[in-house]
Order: sequence, then structure tokens, then C-alpha cells
Amino acid sequence: MAFLLKNNFINLYIFKGVILMIKDYDCKLDLYETEVAIKKIKDYFERTLAYELNLTRVSAPLYVRRSSGLNDDLSGSERPVIFDTKWDKGEEFQIIHSLAKWKRMALKRYNFPNHSGLYTDMNAIRRDEDLDNIHSMYVDQWDWELTIKKEERNMTTLKAIVKEIYRALRKTEEYILREYPIFEKKLPHDITFITSQELENLYPDLTPKEREDQIAKIHKAVFISQIGKTLESGKKHDGRAPDYDDWNLNGDILVWNPVLGHALELSSMGVRVDEETLDAQLKISGLEERKKLTFHKALLNGELPYTVGGGIGQSRICMFFLEKLHIGEVQASVWPEEMVEEYAKIGAHFL
Repeated sequence: MAFLLKNNFINLYIFKGVILMIKDYDCKLDLYETEVAIKKIKDYFERTLAYELNLTRVSAPLYVRRSSGLNDDLSGSERPVIFDTKWDKGEEFQIIHSLAKWKRMALKRYNFPNHSGLYTDMNAIRRDEDLDNIHSMYVDQWDWELTIKKEERNMTTLKAIVKEIYRALRKTEEYILREYPIFEKKLPHDITFITSQELENLYPDLTPKEREDQIAKIHKAVFISQIGKTLESGKKHDGRAPDYDDWNLNGDILVWNPVLGHALELSSMGVRVDEETLDAQLKISGLEERKKLTFHKALLNGELPYTVGGGIGQSRICMFFLEKLHIGEVQASVWPEEMVEEYAKIGAHFL
């Protein structure tokens, strides 16, 4: 098994436990100090995000019934962890991938007024994740969802909310720099907006990930919109499941990570599908059988509120602000032993 890590100057390639190339890594906090700092970042950002978007914290499930249609298959192919129970032998249960659909149902159940919303701690297992320095099988993020009017389903609304989230990120950076002056300021004052098609036009010969690196390196913070739709090249920038985001009204917040020398996605979000968009995207994806599921029927019948929502990576934010080399340094997960051992040799100690 091989693990590839890239940073500013070199590729760190771990193959069968052997480091082929290495650059000094300056880990600025020990394990205890890291845990303290993680708590400070999470507490501050959570409060700030709730204030900026007018959100109320709610409890959320770890698993859902398969027949509910509430789980998400993310880019469209990821397999959930499935189990059964003693009390409902005829039903399969799935560990969630995300809460995009559940949150929309919850907004209706709890009768949230317009321009208010909810957020929750979302913990998930993504069994098909390829493990590296920014990807783990264990996912921890703030999942949030906000009610809007149907006529507000547009790019103006999306951009305004992106700016509010980015303001929360900047405030958190300012806070952590006061607490820990050893870290560097990394976020610019404003975030840059670009569509996936504009990005492809700028760098037609690069892969989507290489395009992200180029634009993030230049602007330091960028929102790439319209993820999931087919571009003029006939390819997609990235995959998105057809039944939560509107592919014309969604996107990712990326920042430039100087420790890794790459773009780092902190958030994926979007205006959610309405009746017409859901019908069209299911048809494009060849997944019209999903119309029979509980969530999809409710949406197509006009029974759910119009919303915008997304997820913000807790460990990724901590990794970014604390200038960590590997996500395993800021979250407790399971990793291949050789990966743990080799990263420890260069001062990257996993929790």
C-alpha cells in the first residue's frame, strides 16, 4: 500500500513503510495542546456560525432507515455502512454519509420560520474513502440548513450566505491568532467567486483538482460554484448526487493550505433542489426510481420548505488553523499502522 502526501516543496511518498523523500515538519503544538486548541476552535466557530446564519443547534441521527431515502450517496457511488436490528428485521439501517435530506425534513417538523435554520454535529463513516492526509473514514462536520423563499433560490442568495460563512472563518482565524501568535494569518479579507465552467476555461489542460490548486494558490480563498453539472468539455468538475443540491446553485469553499501546498476544501454547500430541479436531475442521472422514496415523494408533492444548506469540516478547519500536516493529528480515527508509524517519525502524531 502506498500513501502520497504533497506539501510546498516535496512529495512525501510512503510505500510499504519506507519514506522515500521528506521535508522537515514543524508541529507547533503537542498532543495535549492540540486537544485544547481544537476545543477552542470548535467552540468559537460554532457560536460564530450560528450567529451569522441565525441557526439553532439540534440533535441529529447517526443512522437512518434505508427505505426513507434520507441518506446521501454524495458523488453518487459511495456505499454506506449497513446493519440490521433485532426489532425490525425487515428493514436495513444505514450509517449516514451526510444529513442534507434529513435536515430539510427536520426544518419542516420543527416548523422553523423563514430565514432561520438549524445546525448539528454530524458524525459519519465513509467506508469507501481513500485515506490520505486530508481524507478519513470518520467524518465530523457542522451540518447546517436554512429556510428561504422559492424566489430566493438564486446565485445572489448563495453568494450572500457564502460571505457570511467566510466571515465566521475569518473571525475564527483572528481569535486563534490572538490565542496562539505562533500561527500565521492565511485568509484574505474577501473570498473569490468563480464557476466551474469559468475555471475550466482558465485551465483547460489541467485536471479539476489541479485547477483548484491553481485558483486557490492565487486567491487564497475561493468559492467554486456549479458542481455536478456537465461542462463544455463533456466532463464534470466533480460529482454530486442528484437529489439534494441544485447543480446550478451549489459549490465548495476552498482555501490555500501552505503546509500542504494544495487547495483544501472546507465546506460543500448549495441551494437545495426544488420540485422541478429534483425531477430533472433524477432523470439526467437515470435514478427516477428514487421518486418512490419517502423524502423524494414529499419534495415532489411540495411538502418541504425551500432551503440552502451544507457541511463544514470540523477537523479540516482545525487542521488548517493549527497548521497540521495530517488530519489524523486533529481527529481520533483508524489508520493503517504503517501510516501512523511513518508520520510519527517526522513529528506528525495522530490522536
